[in-house]
Amino acid sequence: MAHDHDHSHEHEDDEDGLKETALNGLHRSLGAKMVPFAGYEMPVQYGLGVMKEHLHTRAAAGLFDVSHMGQVVLRGPGLDEALEKIVPVDIAGLPEGRQKYGYFTNADGGIVDDLMIARREDHLFVVVNAACKDTDLTLMRAALEPEGVRVKLLENRALIALQGPQAEDVLAEHHPAVRDMKFMDVVTLPLGGAECWISRSGYTGEDGFEISLPNQSAEAFVKTLLQDARVEPIGLGARDSLRLEAGLCLYGQDIDETTTPVEAGLTWAMGKRRKTEGGFEGADYVLGQLADGAKRKRVGLRPEGRAPMRAGVPLFDSENGGAQVGDVTSGGFGPTVGGPVAMGYVAADFAGEGTRLWGEVRGKRMAVDVTALPFVPAGFKR
Repeated sequence: MAHDHDHSHEHEDDEDGLKETALNGLHRSLGAKMVPFAGYEMPVQYGLGVMKEHLHTRAAAGLFDVSHMGQVVLRGPGLDEALEKIVPVDIAGLPEGRQKYGYFTNADGGIVDDLMIARREDHLFVVVNAACKDTDLTLMRAALEPEGVRVKLLENRALIALQGPQAEDVLAEHHPAVRDMKFMDVVTLPLGGAECWISRSGYTGEDGFEISLPNQSAEAFVKTLLQDARVEPIGLGARDSLRLEAGLCLYGQDIDETTTPVEAGLTWAMGKRRKTEGGFEGADYVLGQLADGAKRKRVGLRPEGRAPMRAGVPLFDSENGGAQVGDVTSGGFGPTVGGPVAMGYVAADFAGEGTRLWGEVRGKRMAVDVTALPFVPAGFKR
């Protein structure tokens, strides 16, 4: 059966043209508040509310629908070499059953999108951001298809994330083999009678799993997971506050085509070989910054007091007058931290931990200190 025209599960809602994930009906039955996000109708919160959903994920297990992300299979000879021209990480060194974080760069070394890359049997399984799906597919097809690599967007699979310190215990009741997985391992296991592609990863800073499964099996399996007292459904609101406390970038906010991996503090993902060999889009620019240092850096920010500093707040080097030295790119209240947290870019001279800056909120300047990331230590199982 051809899947080329089978978009039924992702049917567009007539009123506003938003796509729906396979779990849309379930979100509604759970009383979710739905919002438009990256062209999809997505749950921003459920009955618990953002604060309690956040704290529940840190304490037990939170269940997220991330089916809006793009799931792509790359297959063909010369795949690693072709992909390394557009992704400046060591793909060739990625063993079967392992996943790594990466990003596409442009000619100026800017980040076109960030993504997860997993090696399964005879192919690479790549997960890209929802808002960048079309751009990424065009980019991959242009770069990879002339090299004989097939690029296939999977339209028939959902993606869920089970995150938190009790995620392993919950999932192990469905298949004990998940206990043997380490951070960034990838396995295929039957869960709830469906073939699931499971990685031990997520975007909350907690231990947890991301599970790709057929659309037709998604709702039943998610309902089973939600019957477990340790599991609560979590919306986009808490997803955002969790990743911010974990010091993780949101594409389009903390990283974009105007930020480089060096400025963003993401060169750890490249691997030694790529930092010396180059051979990717924007390599001259990125390797130049690696050698000479970038003029600005992504930093953690702790506003003084209780008022959050949100994206777009300009940062100054003094309480009155002075010069603007940066901007906040993500900010809000950190429920686990118990106060406001933010991150942004500041000029390299002001990027040292403990540097006092001032953020201008509605014409008034408030003190904010540069701090180390993450705000909440990661709970990954290494």
